Amino acid sequence: MAATVSIGVCAYNEGRNIRRTLESILVQQTAMPMGEVLVVSSGSTDDTDAIVKEIATRDGRVRLLRQETREGKNSAVNLFMAEAKGEVLVLVNADNILKEGCLEALLAHFKDDEVGVVGAHPLPVNSTDTVAGFAVNMLWDMHHKLAMIHPKVGEVIAFRNQHMQIPVGMQSDEDLIRMQLEAKGLRTEYEGAAHVINKGPSNVKDYIKQRTRVNIGERYMKRWFDYDIPTWDKRYLFQAYISFLKENVRHPFLILAAMSLEAYARGYATVHVMMDKGDRPVWSMVDSTKKVE
Repeated sequence: MAATVSIGVCAYNEGRNIRRTLESILVQQTAMPMGEVLVVSSGSTDDTDAIVKEIATRDGRVRLLRQETREGKNSAVNLFMAEAKGEVLVLVNADNILKEGCLEALLAHFKDDEVGVVGAHPLPVNSTDTVAGFAVNMLWDMHHKLAMIHPKVGEVIAFRNQHMQIPVGMQSDEDLIRMQLEAKGLRTEYEGAAHVINKGPSNVKDYIKQRTRVNIGERYMKRWFDYDIPTWDKRYLFQAYISFLKENVRHPFLILAAMSLEAYARGYATVHVMMDKGDRPVWSMVDSTKKVE
């Protein structure tokens, strides 16, 4: 019998995006049968649950798992992993849209028994005409270039079902999953052809807000688990930056502005963790990322 895949979508008030996200998942053609799509709705107060239930009446693979209170993404991921029946699990953010062939490209890696987790290739819809939009595109372009050198996972990941759970008092769900699978001797890979549409912050305030919290989570991965995130390795960053610079040499001021924003977010996060002010399982929504066109 062929291995099956379970898709998990973690959502909080994603009524603006959840329909398109689920539709982009359900139309995927995969050799590995898609057994179920589990949507974990964590304390949603908008029409997220109603939309998921309506889609579930038309496609029996879809099932709503509701958490009455918002407990943070790691708690939602744990509920998904506890309920999922597939041999391979896929986590998709509720504001992501999978391009055609995304899942098949990810799942192809699991023909190798030593592969534990595979990351997809995020493509932001933000315009490069603004500082925040350029920073978002620069961030994900460098993420892609770095991941081609040394795999970095985020946004959408596929991984072997090892019936595990992750700590709930923090964030960084993808890196926590990766860390546990690598500890079991399994390998992490990156699939550049697995395209997923996402939207980053559309203004500087939201960009700093999002990037600061991400960097805090990654710094606590190092502090608590001595686990190194590839995007903090200067060797990989330098190679990715030089490659990006060659392609965008005509935009020196936007590059400088984007680098300054990221430097501030990393500096703030580093001081925050040095003072041990703590990570958070639940963060306020970055609203400007939630209107994916």
